[in-house]
Amino acid sequence: MTAPLTLTVNGETRRTPAPTIAELVKELGLKPEKVAVERNGEIVPRSTLAEAALTDGDVLEIVHFVGGGAPEPEDDSWEVAGHRFTSRLIVGTGKYKDFAQNAAALEASGAEIVTVAVRRVNVSDPNAPMLTDYIDPKKITYLPNTAGCFTAEDAIRTLRLAREAGGWDLVKLEVLGEARTLYPDMRETLRATEVLVKEGFKPMVYCTDDPIAAKQLEEAGAVAIMPLGAPIGSGLGIQNRVTIRLIVEGAKVPVLVDAGVGTASDAAVAMELGCDGVLMNTAIAEAKDPIRMARAMKLAVQGGRDAYLAGRMATRRYADPSSPLAGLI
Repeated sequence: MTAPLTLTVNGETRRTPAPTIAELVKELGLKPEKVAVERNGEIVPRSTLAEAALTDGDVLEIVHFVGGGAPEPEDDSWEVAGHRFTSRLIVGTGKYKDFAQNAAALEASGAEIVTVAVRRVNVSDPNAPMLTDYIDPKKITYLPNTAGCFTAEDAIRTLRLAREAGGWDLVKLEVLGEARTLYPDMRETLRATEVLVKEGFKPMVYCTDDPIAAKQLEEAGAVAIMPLGAPIGSGLGIQNRVTIRLIVEGAKVPVLVDAGVGTASDAAVAMELGCDGVLMNTAIAEAKDPIRMARAMKLAVQGGRDAYLAGRMATRRYADPSSPLAGLI
């Protein structure tokens, strides 16, 4: 009986009685016709593996084809108050031509959350179309909001009714200071937040782009901070990148830019600043082609998020050539 040989196979020492490379390959549970073998630095033709005798001390590398390319992308979903979402875009449900257009824009955007206002039922026409006829709350997360509320009491009352109507605890709180600017009244907003949290609500809160106010809301129990990028419906884009970035850096809950987005580049900027998401309504609803704009916003949010995760290049005061100057003809 032939004594076992000592080989180095793919970097590991192995003892084997196999007389040939083909027999060794079979011993490893592989098929000789599906591998390539290098012995002592030289390729052994596949057609000769059955005759290629092994000797003690041989060093072999055995390779085969595996699925190549980039690894599977990591899960980049986000979570708020125990709810997990894939899309980082939230869209509103106002200003559209009709519910059908709203539903089509939602589908194009890929959003999984829609904000909904709480309004009186049209008792004069109980058969009038309703949003739920077009956007199924079992498939899309409804986020009741307090749009149009100017006091803490009105906002609290509205959300109590919303919870009674649909059982929603995850809500969007906004308490406005005046009709002209629609800026939030932070004193009333903070007071409403404190009451709602005590009642078991999970408020995502619209606020000024003030890092101190944002931190106070978080400490009061807000599950997400939603600083404005610019006045509601203005389309002016992110007006103060510095304070948005400071809010992101200081928050332990999700931060989403809410209000002021006008076009896709504005959404990308918000995401590049590190925000967890963007909420918009007018930018899509008042576009000349809302469906196409919804699709553009989806791509912008994804692109901005990728750019943030990739880490942008450092800025420089002077030019830096892409091609090396050494060896220039």
